[in-house]
Amino acid sequence: MLIDPTDLTSYTEFDVVKERPTELLDQDILEAETEVEQIVGHDFTGEEYVPLPPKARLALLKLAQYYALTNSDESLAKGIKSEKIGDYSYTVSETSANSKPDVSGLLKSFIKKEEPVDPGNVRLRIRAL
Repeated sequence: MLIDPTDLTSYTEFDVVKERPTELLDQDILEAETEVEQIVGHDFTGEEYVPLPPKARLALLKLAQYYALTNSDESLAKGIKSEKIGDYSYTVSETSANSKPDVSGLLKSFIKKEEPVDPGNVRLRIRAL
């Protein structure tokens, strides 16, 4: 993995993330790494990424924190918008503060451009009808 649970717990300010078991943080980090790979079109295992660039590291930490928060909140996983327990009730708005961070700006410089396909030498023969 490009970051580890210790990196994530050092980065976050959320107690729920700091108290999350290491095995679950590993899974949250794996989700973040998978999403980053989809965005940039490669993994960061090449020589040019050792050590991991700060922008890529920050993007991974932000996404891993998001996944840790989302995966630890049972009501978000179930899609609960409001719940009542005895005299206590709460409602989660659809525009909750727990929205996925936009890391595209951090990762923009790491996106691999696809090489254009060289069609080679193409010859056409045309005959009149």
